[in-house]
Amino acid sequence: MVLEKLGDSLKGTLEKIAKAIFVDEKLINELIKDIQRALLQSDVNVKMVFELTKQIKDRALKEEPPAGITKKEHLIKIVYEELVKFLGETTEKIEVTSKPYKLMLVGLFGNGKTTTCGKLGKYFMKRGHKVALVSLDVWRPAAYEQLVQIGKQINVPVFGNPKEKKALKIYKEFEKDLKKFDVLIFDTAGRDALSKDLISELNDLNKAIKADQRLLVIGADVGQAAEKQASAFHDVCNVNGVIITKLDGTAKGGGALIACAVTGAKVKFIGIGEKVDDFEYFDPERFVGRLLGMGDLQALLEKAREAMTEEDAADLGKKLLKGEFNLIDLYQQMEAMKKMGSLSKLVEMIPGFGQLKMPKEALQVQEGKLEKWKYIIDSCTKEELEDPEKIDGKRAERIAKGAGVSVSEVRELVKQYKQSKKMIKMVKGGEKGMQKMMQKMSGKNVRFK
Repeated sequence: MVLEKLGDSLKGTLEKIAKAIFVDEKLINELIKDIQRALLQSDVNVKMVFELTKQIKDRALKEEPPAGITKKEHLIKIVYEELVKFLGETTEKIEVTSKPYKLMLVGLFGNGKTTTCGKLGKYFMKRGHKVALVSLDVWRPAAYEQLVQIGKQINVPVFGNPKEKKALKIYKEFEKDLKKFDVLIFDTAGRDALSKDLISELNDLNKAIKADQRLLVIGADVGQAAEKQASAFHDVCNVNGVIITKLDGTAKGGGALIACAVTGAKVKFIGIGEKVDDFEYFDPERFVGRLLGMGDLQALLEKAREAMTEEDAADLGKKLLKGEFNLIDLYQQMEAMKKMGSLSKLVEMIPGFGQLKMPKEALQVQEGKLEKWKYIIDSCTKEELEDPEKIDGKRAERIAKGAGVSVSEVRELVKQYKQSKKMIKMVKGGEKGMQKMMQKMSGKNVRFK
């Protein structure tokens, strides 16, 4: 998970509010200390941490909750709102308003500009745009070749000339060819530090390209130093957005996010993994929601739309309602889930699930099972897929042999199918069915009011 330690600490803070008998000054002071500790451990600037927590404390002590909201709920709302404000409050979505729409990526060495070009390309392709990547990095060895490989991976053309050592000449060489695309993404050279020659090169390129978006790419591992980088690039290149990479694997990510938020150059995208799809638009409200375990249904729905067509989803929905659920439908669901990303990332988007302390190992085991179940389904006959009840001992042995798994793993899949079908029937049974299902899950008597 992105900023896992920070998220766990903040969820712990919310749990403390939920379990408290009274909301008084003592509780508020405890929460303030917890939030300060969590943010400081994520490498957030000390001064900014104290400004944030002072604001939370002032509001918590002075504000009366609106009608219909308890003091506890109001306190959680204050923490959520102030964290959102802290991370930039609003988001500025990139809309392709003219064609070709030009995005120029800038930044220092080693922050992931070239990889980010591929991720950005995939992002705009998914939204129906014709995309091209342009290699203008004439300093780093094999920069062009790397971008070509990324272009092949996402099925996007790459323009560049590895023999030419002047970035501006490369752009002029392909300027006419680039006009037929909707979105152009330019990969520029970096340096170890912001030098005069880099500033001069970027300014010359920007004047010629007239980029709609000048996006600074920063690695989350730079932490608080991101503020200095963002401010410097903002001043010299008129940067109008920031992309933070490597946000999944560093404790310093909180520092980088917040440092950029105060520069005026908004964080527009975040890289949350190594895969080309591990990339998303940065929305402070949704991001804080996930950090606090409140989920992010909008992101989940976006991923679902990309993974399954509306017709397929509607067809599957009808089958579920009729109770005609078979292994082919289970297979469809599994394929869609695979396209949507890792199970651990999906779980944190589901409201309520992020607050459950689900061990990483358990989720990894489940992901491994899904992969094996796919092989099992591939080894079934059409008859077995349509009516899994026919899978007896002999059939299970044949399927196991074909899939390269054990017989017990085949039986486990059949058992999972039967449980899924039973749950669907319970949901169809309305309130009584739901009540039975809740009782089964909790082992307690659950009553709906």
